[in-house]
Parts: sequence; structure tokens; C-alpha cells
Amino acid sequence: MSSSKLYSVITGSGSYVPPLTVPNEAFIDRLFLDEDGSKIETPGEEIITKFEQITDISERRIAERNFVASDLGTFAAEEALKDAGYDREKLDYIIVAHNLGDIKAGSLFPDIMPTLASRVKKKLGIKNPKTVAYDITFGCPGWTQAMIQANYYLKSGDAKSVLVIGADTLSRAMDPHDRDSMIFADGAGAVVLEAVESDKPVGMMKHVTRTDTEDHLDLLAMGDSFNKELNHGLKYVKMRGRKVYNYGLTYVPLVAKECLEKNELHLKDISKVLIHQANAKMDEAILKRIFRLYGEKNADYNVMPMLIRTFGNSSVATVPTLYDLVVKGQMKDHSLNSGDYVLMTSVGAGMNINAFIYRMP
Repeated sequence: MSSSKLYSVITGSGSYVPPLTVPNEAFIDRLFLDEDGSKIETPGEEIITKFEQITDISERRIAERNFVASDLGTFAAEEALKDAGYDREKLDYIIVAHNLGDIKAGSLFPDIMPTLASRVKKKLGIKNPKTVAYDITFGCPGWTQAMIQANYYLKSGDAKSVLVIGADTLSRAMDPHDRDSMIFADGAGAVVLEAVESDKPVGMMKHVTRTDTEDHLDLLAMGDSFNKELNHGLKYVKMRGRKVYNYGLTYVPLVAKECLEKNELHLKDISKVLIHQANAKMDEAILKRIFRLYGEKNADYNVMPMLIRTFGNSSVATVPTLYDLVVKGQMKDHSLNSGDYVLMTSVGAGMNINAFIYRMP
């Protein structure tokens, strides 16, 4: 009698990193305001220097004006389908994670109907009505949560394949007078996840997710511009940076450890930690605290590949983009081999945190 089970395995990946680069120097002459609307008198040069010291972001990528998030998601999906060699007409599900839909350049309108997943399906030319397309909004951990959902479909036998996409253009939803506008960027990442029979555990393993609303609901939310002249019913992405930092530093390490224990693994078993590229200093502090939870004073930062310095924070796109570039050998000193355990984790609006273990086939 066969002991093989169904597992969810990534058979192809793709990403879209916009070619347009915006360096920190582009913000030197920007009028930055405090929450009360008063002008920040700190010289622009000093503002961007401190910003880079805090986040390690030196530049970010933004989408071309004629593209929206569903376009970016489609580009990444095309790459993933080609990489997998998979017939798109046989896809059972397309799940697209995003935050504010197809925001056109120069607009603040969050266009989410029809769903981005339906738009991506149309743009991919898929005619099969049984390819079910829907969106998930879960803050920056949206793609990782979509992977968790897809895993349930595949392991239950309900589906044989799921296309999981993360795409965002949050740079278009930022208050230009808020220093946090320098953090966010645009991009997309995608994977084809297939049900594979195996005698040993492979692919998606167990996960942990939490949502903290009692004291942390509004750490990331839509709000008014610091420039009162811009407040005519328009809303921008607003972040309580210090509180987000403290929240992430407090809870992400606990979720990571719980996930490892749930999978009966130790930190030393993990080859790579693919963490949401929120802020390099924050991610480094989180990793350091994870190591401390295992009695290690010094963190091995080589276990955590980072893209944020030149890509910025592309929200739901950061983790799948990381995975795609690592497996394709496009990140110096980082690679993944068969049997390697990968911890993927993210934190964001909700406030939500999730983590899952993935074992390379």
C-alpha cells in the first residue's frame, strides 16, 4: 500500500521588477510636513540620509505610468507559467493578493471591481470558466496568506494547480508630504503551485497566522494627507512607523518560532528566511530576536536575503520576488537546493502576521 500523500509544490516562479528607479536624492526638495501640517525644517539632505540609515533603502522601483497592478501581476504570472511549463487553461484557481487594486497613475481611486484576479485571467487569455479567479487583501502578508489558502485546495484534492500572485503599486497611494512615502515601491511576484504525490514531506508545510486588532488595528490604515489643502475626500496610506516596528519586533519572532515548532523543526534546520522587505533594520532586528529565542546571541544574516536597499518595499510582492530571484540564482551568495527548508514570513496591515515552512523539492 502506497504511503504517498499530496503536497503543494512550486513548479514555476516569476517576478516583475519595474525598470523605473527613483533614488533618495529625488526627495531632497520635497516639502515634508508633520502630522499637524507644520513644515519639517530639517534640510532635505539630512532627511534622506537619516531615512537611509533607518531603512537601508537607497532607491526604489516604481511602475511605468501606463501599467497598473494587474498588469504587473500578469507579467509575473507569464514568467511563472513559462517556468513551470504549465498549460494555463488547466489552472484551477488564480489568487491575486494586493492592497488597493488597479490605481492608475495620478489617481487615488482604489479600483477593485472586477477583481484583479479576473483581470489577470483575461490578460493571460484564459478561456476556461472553471479557472476560478479571486482576490485576497491581507495587508503585506497577502501573498503568503494566499499560498496558505492554495495549499488547502491542493492537499484536499479539490484542485491540481493554483496560480498565486502578489502585485501592488503602493507608491501611488502615498501622501507626498509624508516621509513614509519614500518607503513604498511597486512590483509583482507569482508562483505556480501544483499538487504532487510524494512519499516524503515536500513543498508547503504547516503554517501559523495571527491577526491583532484590539490594540493594533490602525497602525497601517488609510488617512488624510498632512497637507490640509489636499484633503478633499482623498485618502492616503498612513503608517505609525515606530508602533509598526515595535509590533513586528515583538510578534514576528514568536510566530516564526511557533511555526518551526509546529513543523517539528529547529532554527538550525532552516536554510533561508524569506521575510517581507518592510525595512532592513526592522528585518535584521527581527532575525536577531529569532536567533535569541534559540539561545544564539549572534544572528546569521546570510540566512536572510534582502532586496529592499534597491527595490524598496513592494508590499505583497516582496516575498515571491525574493523566492523567484533566489531560486534562479539572481541573488549573489544565495541559493536553494533540494531538501532545504525555507521559512517565509510577513507582517502588515490588519495587523496580520503569518509564516509557513516550505521544503524544496
